Amino acid sequence: MKTNIFRVVSQSDVTYIASSKEESGQLAKCVIRLKEFGGGKFGDEYVCTLFGNLAQCRFVEGDVVVASMRFQVHEVNGNCYQEIVANDVVPINRK
Repeated sequence: MKTNIFRVVSQSDVTYIASSKEESGQLAKCVIRLKEFGGGKFGDEYVCTLFGNLAQCRFVEGDVVVASMRFQVHEVNGNCYQEIVANDVVPINRK
């Protein structure tokens, strides 16, 4: 798990996916793109998935946030994919 300070580059619209764990049968999901703070033009960037209530929070380009991210690898049909899930995103300073 990695926790760091980031600047929000963009956030997608919320979509809903089927989930047997949710009472409504659907789970909110969106993608947020975060750039490591202080990295300048060439700082590291991450595309993270947000789920549930966190996915329904709106962040705008330029927001400075602290984010805790979980990195996972999963295999599908013999191919490996890396997934980054943001467990928590807290705004520090809104632009």
